[in-house]
Amino acid sequence: MTLPSTARGRVASPLNDVRRLAVPAIAQQLLHTLVFLVDRALLGHHDAASLASMQISGPVVWSTTTILGAFTVGVVAVVGRRVGAGAHAEASAALRASLGFGLLVGGVALALGLAGRGPLLGLFPAAGPAVWAEADAYLAVAFAAMPAMLLSLTLAVAVQAAGDTRTPFLVAAAGNAVNLALSYLLVYGGLGVAPMGARGAALGSAAAFGLEALALLAFTGWRGAVISWRCPTGARLDSGDALRRVLRIAGPSLAERLVQQTGFMTFVTLIGSLGATAMGANQALIGLESVVFLSADGMGIATAAVVAQRLGAAAPGEATEALRAGLGLAAGLLGAVGLLFVLVPEALLAPFTSDSELVRVAVPCMAVAAVAAPIMGAAVVASVALRGAGATTSVLAVTFTGGLVVRLGATYLLAFGLDLGLLGVWLGSTADWTVRALLFAVLIRRGGWREIDL
Repeated sequence: MTLPSTARGRVASPLNDVRRLAVPAIAQQLLHTLVFLVDRALLGHHDAASLASMQISGPVVWSTTTILGAFTVGVVAVVGRRVGAGAHAEASAALRASLGFGLLVGGVALALGLAGRGPLLGLFPAAGPAVWAEADAYLAVAFAAMPAMLLSLTLAVAVQAAGDTRTPFLVAAAGNAVNLALSYLLVYGGLGVAPMGARGAALGSAAAFGLEALALLAFTGWRGAVISWRCPTGARLDSGDALRRVLRIAGPSLAERLVQQTGFMTFVTLIGSLGATAMGANQALIGLESVVFLSADGMGIATAAVVAQRLGAAAPGEATEALRAGLGLAAGLLGAVGLLFVLVPEALLAPFTSDSELVRVAVPCMAVAAVAAPIMGAAVVASVALRGAGATTSVLAVTFTGGLVVRLGATYLLAFGLDLGLLGVWLGSTADWTVRALLFAVLIRRGGWREIDL
């Protein structure tokens, strides 16, 4: 599903382009997170310690991947602009340089992650030995798979930025099929394989990401692909210059993600201090919230691709139209999802836990999540699209204000000061997304993001 080339003339409106690219982009993001949702669901029916361990290993893996993948923000911005301007050889140079950089970063993460698991687990003293053991087993495999994760991520975002959201979706679907079958076998055992619990879930996920990386590498090696890592015949392109452009845009994004993940890990630590029941209930809730977040992220990917290409084609008015379209579509879609949170909360929680006490604690929080869903959707789309435009410094400022100052301050006050427990945690999170949405609205209205030179 490729965005119409500027050279051929644009026949679709920005709204239609966003709609067309959004469906497979959202599906691909949901499939990506489904790898981890399958882990949570399988471990939730394995035993309570296995599910609670994901409150440690899940955020650690997510935070690590998010921080290390910050350079892909530059990939989206540079590839999208170059494709929009018709400079496909320069887009390929950016991809080629980014792949090498991603493998280097992944290798460093592998070494440091395996060596630093002990101190990471020490941040969760209330978890208990059984939870620590399961989390350690999961993290050992996840860090070993980090190069494959980053390679897959880099390839997927480059293909999406070039206007093809269908191929990453199909690849993610294949990866999920592998993960489901393999994780089920390894978690519970069978066919002569002993039950592995969390380690088995991690092995299934690692296999899925490895398959996705290989498939996308093969696809982008095909010269007929929307973007290829191969150097065009006769081209003399400086990969070093391409990488510098990518990293210049990605620098503030790295700082943003460090701020965001510092806040997030502190947030997770606060939840951990509420005890095992709150940790387990929150893990089930995060499984549902991730559907909202990843849907918004998919819409943001589609919006960012259109915005970047329109800016590359020197059409800032159409870029603005695309951004507004993405915001409206995300708010509407996720508002509908929020209604389900209110109408059938127990049914939605059932795939993640059968523990009646965890469900009792989680249900009131789902009403808060329902209100937050469209607000979060708009804020996420705005952040992804503005990064795609190259406005990474502005997004950093918003993330610092909302994700660090507002989220942690409100959560501590509500969860501990007012003794609202896990409900206070979710109210604090909603306050964060509300502030971010308002600040992004101001930035979009000012319009400076349309003038950034890449």
